[in-house]
Amino acid sequence: MRTPFIAGNWKMNVTDREALAFVDAVKDRIPSNDEVESAVCAQSVSLKGMRGKAEHTDLRIGAQNMHEEENGAFTGEISAPALASIGIGLVIIGHSERREMFNDTDERVNRKLHAALEHGMTPIVCIGEKLEEREADRASEVVRKQLEQALQGVEAEQVKGCVFAYEPVWAIGTGKSSNPEEAGEMARTIRAYIREQYGQPAAEAVRIQYGGSVKPENIAEYMADEDIDGALVGGASIKVDSFLSLLEAAQ
Repeated sequence: MRTPFIAGNWKMNVTDREALAFVDAVKDRIPSNDEVESAVCAQSVSLKGMRGKAEHTDLRIGAQNMHEEENGAFTGEISAPALASIGIGLVIIGHSERREMFNDTDERVNRKLHAALEHGMTPIVCIGEKLEEREADRASEVVRKQLEQALQGVEAEQVKGCVFAYEPVWAIGTGKSSNPEEAGEMARTIRAYIREQYGQPAAEAVRIQYGGSVKPENIAEYMADEDIDGALVGGASIKVDSFLSLLEAAQ
């Protein structure tokens, strides 16, 4: 059985003081990792402090992005070695906002994925179609292509440690949600692709999250699907009570 995994993506929200207070408020109230794995991905300025407060607890702290190079003249970026040096072992890669606004091409997503794996980090690889692609009945095609590009040169054993977040672009931050049937269908598309390319053991091991206006009121509907193993959650992960409710519903 795959352990459910709920990860919060705070995006460019929450001050450092608020982030540290959040960790203090939830760290002793979250379920054990045997029941449901939990994480929050915050702005880089807060990661070291959050990681320190979460040490020896089951709450994971993750980054929202990183650069594909190990070092260099990339002002304002953060590298995998820098994240690893402060104990960050989780990173979101290829979020649609990064793809759309910051030129995270499929090639860059692939390079970032390799960098994460080389430094022992768990990547949450985001994939998903735009509204016009879904309306043109191309959702599966788009997602499979994104998987193909992201996983170039990645071995089956490495794939087992990856997390894939299916996030239909049109449902992120809009209040709209892909219905559970659509989300489950796309999760099966992802797992089928992994099975075809990397074998049954890899397909059984990878965890697939759903993301797109997930909240405590609807998460159980998505988690009821056997191929959806958790959620990548935006706004509903910022408030303490809401985050804890998400974890409770996912067990």
